[in-house]
Amino acid sequence: MARAVAQQMGDIWRQQVIISNRPGASGNIGAEAVARAAPDGYTLLMGTTALSSSPAVYPKLGYDLMRDLAPVSLVVKMTNVLVVHPSLPARSVKELLALARARPGALDSASAGVGSSNHLALVLFNMMSGANIAHIPYKGAAPAVTDVTGGHVAMTFAPIAAVVSSIKAGKLRALAVTAGARSPIFPELPTIGEAGVPGYDASGWNALLAPKATPRGIVLKVNGALLESLTAPRVKDILAGSGAEAAGNSPEELARFLQSEVAKWGKVVKAAGINSQ
Repeated sequence: MARAVAQQMGDIWRQQVIISNRPGASGNIGAEAVARAAPDGYTLLMGTTALSSSPAVYPKLGYDLMRDLAPVSLVVKMTNVLVVHPSLPARSVKELLALARARPGALDSASAGVGSSNHLALVLFNMMSGANIAHIPYKGAAPAVTDVTGGHVAMTFAPIAAVVSSIKAGKLRALAVTAGARSPIFPELPTIGEAGVPGYDASGWNALLAPKATPRGIVLKVNGALLESLTAPRVKDILAGSGAEAAGNSPEELARFLQSEVAKWGKVVKAAGINSQ
């Protein structure tokens, strides 16, 4: 998502926008780096769903989401897809639940890290279904998917873009999507809510933020470039292929959205007893 919009925003500004990957701690290393950056509009954060769970997961964060970062715009909303290794004898969510209940704690699920969207998807799945599937955190979605594809971990709730080729090649078996609606990429796949866990919805998202003291005029300039970028044909094509839906909005709307997400996932984190220790 970051590369797609960065290239387009660079074209609009006639200035290269460089992507700097800062993995680790479910994105908090990158978020803290931006929170401490000069508030001049030159350093931005492409944040993920993990931003909304981190305040509850990590009690000693080096930044405060609402105090230290300025909302610019929501970028996309997306769904993860529940995939299992083909060797697992489960071809549906109901069969997976039956297997999990027959072998409590024996199944495991990989994620991009504690508090990541795929971890929260698992937590919500366990809470709503009564399953007891263990969590295996990785430093990013890519290594998590790699180990599931290799048969080292039973399953994961992965971003569609990270597993679409493996699903089509038969290296992974897709069971359902995590959002409240089906994905246009795999319209035949049911939602988890349809497939056996009524009311389940664990949609993911990306949002653009800046250091808190960034002047309002700069925030609006970045917001405008982002919204324009999301309408570009090549960006639309990338989003469609990634199972993402453009969701640009105003800084105020993003601020309200982040507050609701922090409240939602904070409750899930606390109920499940998740922490970074």
